[in-house]
Amino acid sequence: MELRKEIEPQFNIAEDRYSHILRLILDYADYCEKTGDEQSIEYKKLEAKLHLITGKEMSSFNLWEWWEEEGAENLAFDISLPDPGRINDLNKKELTEIVRRLTRFELPDEKENSFNATFYFRTTASGRYFDKLLKLNFKTYNQKLFLRQKDKSGNYFEYTSEEIVEKLWNNGDH
Repeated sequence: MELRKEIEPQFNIAEDRYSHILRLILDYADYCEKTGDEQSIEYKKLEAKLHLITGKEMSSFNLWEWWEEEGAENLAFDISLPDPGRINDLNKKELTEIVRRLTRFELPDEKENSFNATFYFRTTASGRYFDKLLKLNFKTYNQKLFLRQKDKSGNYFEYTSEEIVEKLWNNGDH
């Protein structure tokens, strides 16, 4: 199911920004390797440039040691992709599709070599984009709904997609 435009990740904007943001990150890494940045002067300049491009607060991104995390390409994508917004009229069918995307491992078309296919898992399987969207739109949302649970008897279980949808929808905070 395709979601409304305001719900779907804005890959077109991310793709427009991506190359420039990746270049800024890599240039900063080269600068640090050659001269260092002990006072974080260039780091602050990089944060300011990225904020101007995206409008995002950069403090949640590790621009300094991305090689120890998920790499420059994934960092550049995460910065490039606009954050989700509040959806005032999100319906249960749309919530069901979001939860489905977060709980199903689906590969993009192998033949598709697009920007969207390259970064598909940054929005779905890893849950970054849709996790933020659910946090914004459901006050009682907790990422733990998608993790293994332990019942009172000590038995492990996982909620089904349908159970996750019901828990979020029935709290009435959407």
